[in-house]
Amino acid sequence: MIDGVATDSSSTPSTEKPRRARRTRMTGAERRQQLLEIGRTLFAAKGFEGTSVEEIAAKAGVSKPVVYEHFGGKEGLYAVVVDREMRRLLDMVTGSLTAGHPRELCEQAAFALLDYIEEYTDGFRILVRDSPIPQSTGSFASLISDIATQVEDILGREFKSRGFDSKLAPLYAQALVGMVALTGQWWLDVRKPRKAEVAAHLVNLAWHGLDGLEPKPRLIGHRKA
Repeated sequence: MIDGVATDSSSTPSTEKPRRARRTRMTGAERRQQLLEIGRTLFAAKGFEGTSVEEIAAKAGVSKPVVYEHFGGKEGLYAVVVDREMRRLLDMVTGSLTAGHPRELCEQAAFALLDYIEEYTDGFRILVRDSPIPQSTGSFASLISDIATQVEDILGREFKSRGFDSKLAPLYAQALVGMVALTGQWWLDVRKPRKAEVAAHLVNLAWHGLDGLEPKPRLIGHRKA
């Protein structure tokens, strides 16, 4: 109180400067993961050529040298993103093959690929593009070949039980897995019919095609060679 007049201390101008909010510093591992996630999103949307280091750095709120420090450049970041997605898809497909009945195994393989497309859409968009740089794990075609190798053993046992030539199992495995993969690429954008229905139709064609398989198929057209 001054000269009998009460004063409000809250109205007195403060001489203290407002404190700045502290920015949490990322660890090296956290920054690397952040850059991978940003790169994955941009590569899926724009492709390798359409994505720049400047854009990746800007999205992460860092300078370009930080991207180079972690991955050596855009090519290194892209290679790690592709490698991770290929391993994830292969693990999902091979890990799904747990049933005993061959038809259910076909269902599990179809569902695994469709699950991956649904849950990791950006990753699948990156994989089905032609890679502009060599990959340590190959290409999408080589990935499909790896998955087909898992199916070979299943078909080989089935062929033997039916008296078919088991040496042809690799050919049929490539055909079946390729059918599912190409259908998956189509379903990536249309998303109709629903996933379970797509899987049912894929297995319907694959299973009943195998069910009516001829031990020695013949050509009926004029061309024989």
